[in-house]
Amino acid sequence: MTGGLEPTEEYDGSITVRLLDDAAGTKEHRCGSYEDAITVVKANQYDVTVAKIEDRDGNIVFTSADMDIDDWESVWRQEKRSQSVHVEAYDCPYDSVSCFADDLCVQCKIDRVQDQY
Repeated sequence: MTGGLEPTEEYDGSITVRLLDDAAGTKEHRCGSYEDAITVVKANQYDVTVAKIEDRDGNIVFTSADMDIDDWESVWRQEKRSQSVHVEAYDCPYDSVSCFADDLCVQCKIDRVQDQY
């Protein structure tokens, strides 16, 4: 039970897989994630002429005519992993190993507050 609380965000499944077939035309599948889109492409890649994945901004990010879905998935997962561990470089004047640009150590926080006055 959510106790009357409703989600503040809704997702419309705006990642689209377009399956283009010379005989049957084009079919579109709305997907909730790239994982779902990859699954749809893998399930249909041999039954269609071209499979495409379109991102939320309307950009085509994958086309089966240009690349194998397994290769693209591998690159996508690698990029996703590297973005999740990317931390902006920050040189702490106190040489604290736990001081980052978005998560300052106590001394740097104190300095920042003092600089405001």
